[in-house]
Amino acid sequence: MNKLYSALRLHKGLLTSLVAVAALTACSSGKWGFPYKAPLQQGNWVTAEQVALLQPGMSSDQVRYALGSPTLIDMFHPNRWEYAYYFKPGYGDPVLRKFTVWFDENGLLRHWEGDPQPNFQPSDFATQQQWKGDKVEEMASDKTSGMTITPLQE
Repeated sequence: MNKLYSALRLHKGLLTSLVAVAALTACSSGKWGFPYKAPLQQGNWVTAEQVALLQPGMSSDQVRYALGSPTLIDMFHPNRWEYAYYFKPGYGDPVLRKFTVWFDENGLLRHWEGDPQPNFQPSDFATQQQWKGDKVEEMASDKTSGMTITPLQE
């Protein structure tokens, strides 16, 4: 009788544990759930402060100093440098920013264009998670969000 009681208790405990694990797994969702999705960050982080350093007539070395190494220099268009940035958070919408600089035949900066660049560093992860183009300006003035934005010093 004692062995039978112990076996039933063991089966009941095992069954209870399995039901609890199944319930917890089924209820999990959002960023605390499974599976974990790691954020993906690729490309060059270019800020508005770096873009403000650009001036027509700069050499390619000066542009590389201001913006960093380009993500892409096309062999068919060597006078065009591409600075692309892609960020895909584990949960949420991805962010894609493009910035392009063109040089003339003498290797001097002719012009540039691209998406609006942020005024914060990538280490400000909470802001980076929420940033969508020009929306960062709205967030900077929004006192109800509780988010801290650290702009670059001018």
